[in-house]
Amino acid sequence: MKYFRLAVVAAVPFVFGQTALAQTSTPDPVVATVNGAKILKSDVEAARIQLPEQYRKLPMSQLLEPLVSQLVRTKILAGKARTDKLHETDDHKRRLSLFEDRMLEQALMRQEIKKQITEKALRERYKEAIARFPEKEEVRARHILVKTEDEAKAIIEQLEGGADFAKLASEKSTGPSKTRGGDLDYFARGQMVPAFENAAFALKKGEITIKPVFSQFGWHVIKVEDKRQSQPPTFDESRAQLNEQMSQEIATELVKKLTESANVQRFGLDGSAPRLKRVAPGK
Repeated sequence: MKYFRLAVVAAVPFVFGQTALAQTSTPDPVVATVNGAKILKSDVEAARIQLPEQYRKLPMSQLLEPLVSQLVRTKILAGKARTDKLHETDDHKRRLSLFEDRMLEQALMRQEIKKQITEKALRERYKEAIARFPEKEEVRARHILVKTEDEAKAIIEQLEGGADFAKLASEKSTGPSKTRGGDLDYFARGQMVPAFENAAFALKKGEITIKPVFSQFGWHVIKVEDKRQSQPPTFDESRAQLNEQMSQEIATELVKKLTESANVQRFGLDGSAPRLKRVAPGK
C-alpha cells in the first residue's frame, strides 16, 4: 500500500482550496479538528477526488483513515508554517496566485460547459452523430474450433444428424467462446480473420458451413444465427462520450476567443525580448 499512501499525499495539498467549490446544502460534519481548526467531510471527499482512479473507486471505509490522517498532517504542518510566517513570503504569495489562477480557470470552464451543454444540446448532437452513422452488415455467429480437419468434419456430420450446435461447442471447442456455446455475438467485416469472415458472411441465417474453415487458429465449424444492419448506440450509451466531446470543443473555443482579444507579450527566460523571426521576401 506504499503507492496508495503516496497517492494520498499527492492529493491532499490541493484539497483545502477546493472545499468551497464542493460545498452544497447537504450536511457537512466535522470529521477531525487540529488545534481547533476543522476538517470537514467535504475536505475528505475533495481529497478522494484527487486520488488516481484505481484508488478513487475504493469504498470510503477503506479511504477514510488514510485521507483524514493526511489532512491532519497537512493542517499541522500548515499551522507551523503560518507560525513561521511562511505564508507572508513573496514565494508563497506567488505560488498561491498561480494556484488561484488555475482554480479560476477551472471554474470558468465548468461555468461555460454547464451553460452550453443542456439536455437539448446533447440530444441535437446525438441526432447529428446518428445521421452520420455508417450502416454495415453484421453477422451473429457461433463456431466450434478444433485442431484437425478430421475433427471438424466429424462435428459437421453430427450437426447434420441433428446435434445441438451450442452443446457441441461447449463440449468440443478449444476456443474461449466455448463457455457461451461458441457464440461470438455480432461482428462486421474487418473484425475477424479473412478466412473466417468470408465463410461467415457467405452463409444465410441458420446455415452451417458444409466444409471446415481453416485459419491460423485451427479448423472452424461456423453457424450463422442472425444477420442485421449495424445499430447505432443509444442516446444513453452515447451521453458520456458526447458530453466529453462537447466539453472539449467548448473549452477550445473559449480559449481561442479570449486569447484573440488578449494583449499577450512573450519574453525569453532571461526577460529579454525575443528575436523577431526572419521571413523570406514574398512570404
